[in-house]
Amino acid sequence: MGNPKAFLEIHRQEAGYRPIHDRIHDFGEVEQTLNTRERKLQASRCMDCGVPFCHWACPLGNKAPEWNDALYKGDWELAYKLLTSTNPFPEFTGRICPALCEKACVLNRFNHEPTTNREDECAIIEAAFREGFIQPRTDIQRNGKKVAVIGAGPAGLAAANDLNQMGYTVTVFEKNEAAGGLLRYGIPNFKLNKAIIDRRIALLEQEGIEFKYNVEASSSPSEGGGVEIHLSNVSGNNSDASGNQTSSPSEGLGEAFDAIVIASGTPTARDLKAPGRELKGVHFALELLSQQNRVLAGMEFSKDERITAKGKDVLVIGGGDTGSDCIGTAHRQGCKSVTQIEIMPRPVEGSEDPQNPWPEWPRTLKTTSSHEEGCTRRWNINTLEFLSAATVPDGFPVGKDASPDHVAAVRIQPIDWKPNPAGGRPIMVEAGEPEIIKAELVLLAMGFLKPEHPEYPKNVFVCGDSANGASLVVRAMASGRDTAKKVAAYLER
Repeated sequence: MGNPKAFLEIHRQEAGYRPIHDRIHDFGEVEQTLNTRERKLQASRCMDCGVPFCHWACPLGNKAPEWNDALYKGDWELAYKLLTSTNPFPEFTGRICPALCEKACVLNRFNHEPTTNREDECAIIEAAFREGFIQPRTDIQRNGKKVAVIGAGPAGLAAANDLNQMGYTVTVFEKNEAAGGLLRYGIPNFKLNKAIIDRRIALLEQEGIEFKYNVEASSSPSEGGGVEIHLSNVSGNNSDASGNQTSSPSEGLGEAFDAIVIASGTPTARDLKAPGRELKGVHFALELLSQQNRVLAGMEFSKDERITAKGKDVLVIGGGDTGSDCIGTAHRQGCKSVTQIEIMPRPVEGSEDPQNPWPEWPRTLKTTSSHEEGCTRRWNINTLEFLSAATVPDGFPVGKDASPDHVAAVRIQPIDWKPNPAGGRPIMVEAGEPEIIKAELVLLAMGFLKPEHPEYPKNVFVCGDSANGASLVVRAMASGRDTAKKVAAYLER
């Protein structure tokens, strides 16, 4: 602990965002960075607590006091080594993690000015790449055993990385055309530049991990009464991003690999079965987000395929981070307006949550950079019906391109939640008259359904969102690392 009085003398300083008038016109990362002097001062604020609650709060067990101290002293290489002893991909969490460690920081309890751990770790890993501290390992001794990882999202990448470092020959199968999972196809570029993912994948490939794209996994009963996992080509494509052959049209994995890790995420979004759901212009959030990221990567879509908010009044249903990402994307596409509705009550405002006191995660009102760019936010709102130009009330204004098969408005209603006399989930009750709001593009951002899995053979392991349901990237990475240990324990019996 280099400066024992720093937390008393130096206030928390965040790097902040690019100006709104500048950032809404491109998809470049919105977050700025501090200079080296300011970053060291922020690292000096870490108190090296006797009981570091940041360790407890972080799913990866990051040792923030140790690497903050090294950063403060200017030993960037030591800070990098300490950081990556627990976190395989700080360049991801340093940009998009909600920083559970900061909410559990003793300084957050003391004066609501926790250490800037997330920004500090991003600065450390970027310095490590810049200064050449990160080099591919060429001394990995192979043990002769092969592991297949299905899914190249954060959980799969974390599992693959650890298993590869242990000496296993790892092949990662991914149904999309590139690796990253939701990092690439769910999180907008203005939060995570995809070159950051490409840089890491290139390093993993140099260290011996093989990636095969456009390959999807499925399971079926085997002749022996168990379950067998198969691979099949997506849309008949039989090559990876480099044009290399990937797999046969239906390839079983049981004979080719000693163990299999399933990290396929939560592919099924929660739907809203309201009348009019079939209308054009009503999309799942990831349909918009993934397509926009693909457009930025150079992929082309026809006019009929393209989902765009340009010139439209947009309604986002769902108040979480995915909904926020839709808001930011809609602004950059040139929307006319954005409204976000949430069926649950408005969270408490301020730094403290009476229902989840420190060091627990406070469920308080969160205002993101996308919200700051302009958005009408409403809570306790239920969606009743999607309306087209043919079903809106007479005189209701619709766009000039409105058609009977395209959404033009949404009927909503204020609601409230009352305690359930029988216990359990509260009861939803009406709290106001229905109303109609204009919406020419509706985005459903209500979360994802937890996948159901059959009983796999003992050499098959499930991790990340695929095992636990939709959660944070940092939790997926922690699950991937934990699963790698279980695979190793199984194979080394």
